[in-house]
Amino acid sequence: MSTSAARTLKAKKEISFTSGPLFMPILLFTLPILATGILQFLYNTADTLIVSNFAADGEAALAAVTSTGALSNLITGLFIGLSVGASVTLSHSLGAGRDDEASDVVHTSITIAAILGVIVGVIGFIACKPLLVLMDSPLDVLDHAALYMRIVFLGMPAQMVYNYGAALLRAKGDTKRPLYFLMVSGAVNVICNLIFVIVFHLDVAGVALATIISQYLSATLVIIRLTRLDDACKLDLRHLHIAPYLMVKIIKVGIPAGIQGCLFSFSNVIIQSSVNSFDKIGVAGNGAAGTIDGLIYIALNSFYHAALTFSGQNLGAREITRVKKTCYYCLLSVLIIGVPLCLVTYAFGEPLLNIFLPADGAANKQAIIEFGMERMFYTTIFYFLCGLMEVMSGMLRGLGASTTSMVVSLIGACAMRVVWVYTIFAEFRTPGSLYISYPISWLATAIVLYICYAVILRRIEKGFANIAPPAHHKGA
Repeated sequence: MSTSAARTLKAKKEISFTSGPLFMPILLFTLPILATGILQFLYNTADTLIVSNFAADGEAALAAVTSTGALSNLITGLFIGLSVGASVTLSHSLGAGRDDEASDVVHTSITIAAILGVIVGVIGFIACKPLLVLMDSPLDVLDHAALYMRIVFLGMPAQMVYNYGAALLRAKGDTKRPLYFLMVSGAVNVICNLIFVIVFHLDVAGVALATIISQYLSATLVIIRLTRLDDACKLDLRHLHIAPYLMVKIIKVGIPAGIQGCLFSFSNVIIQSSVNSFDKIGVAGNGAAGTIDGLIYIALNSFYHAALTFSGQNLGAREITRVKKTCYYCLLSVLIIGVPLCLVTYAFGEPLLNIFLPADGAANKQAIIEFGMERMFYTTIFYFLCGLMEVMSGMLRGLGASTTSMVVSLIGACAMRVVWVYTIFAEFRTPGSLYISYPISWLATAIVLYICYAVILRRIEKGFANIAPPAHHKGA
């Protein structure tokens, strides 16, 4: 087969962003992301199961591992958010047919990822324990949690490179390779967990070591894939560089996205600090329920990536009608999938929570389950609202309005939650009065984001009316 024929066949197999039907391409794009997220959830679940059932103190180890997520996201969120900027910038370049610019985006993004990975790793390693103290982490959990976080932050360079590389692959329509890479690295993670925790009795440290080993493996795989591409997104490690004008574009979208992630994480840190006031039982119950909610978030957040990429490429190609259809299909998909998923998950809440608790009949098991079910009543049932909010955030970022998304999220979700903790929760001091702040903030933020999206898209549409169409309307 000739080279041109091979490329034609390859093009037919790739997702068409800017022409043809939309609904099925969105599903084909989303399903591998969904599968990737579910696999990641299962691997993280394996981590939790292993450490809770085989560590010397299963309850303390479980609380240590599950209570650090909000703080880790707070430290890393700003810089990982820049990967959103890389994805949007590459989507715009590919949608407009600017291949040279697309190549520069790839090399600039990977270079930024490597540099930031080292910086964030050092900051996290040094600052994690003092920050855990500020969060009022229980004393019987503090040392385990600090050890876990310090080891995990040693893998930050790999985490950054993988996140940026996977974002670039998704921007060009390749959502399958990240799934394959996760299958390999996740399996290695589980095997290392079993060896480090059961055989060598490393407990929390063993789980953390397994995590960073799998992260460096996945980062290696994504880099190998990028170097073997035969299109504008091919990575040449000898020519890594930062193109200043593209770095500005990436920062323009990525920094607000990162700040938005940090703001959500900060509000979650405040809530986690409030949960810590309920003692170790509350921390463990909240962590187990939060892990289950994470599965729903993964399923619904996959449509965020679809909204971001499809809107970004179609904006680059000036296909406004397809941008509108992208929003409609993604919101509809969240409702069709999210509502039943939320209800079924809550219905099976107790057996699901029981999975994450030690199997040795701990005296506090029922109390932990009751606490977890109370959280699920207020969060799990209404989690589809978070999915709607995420889709609208993705649409705005795809349109380049990342700052708008950040501001709305700051006011509508983050500030609301913080104010809620220091007013409503301070008055009533019950788990329910704390957790109800989640669905209220999701709904309010989703509504305002949609209004902003409609206004911004109308302005863009008017601007395009007096501009000639781009030379290329060809997707990645």
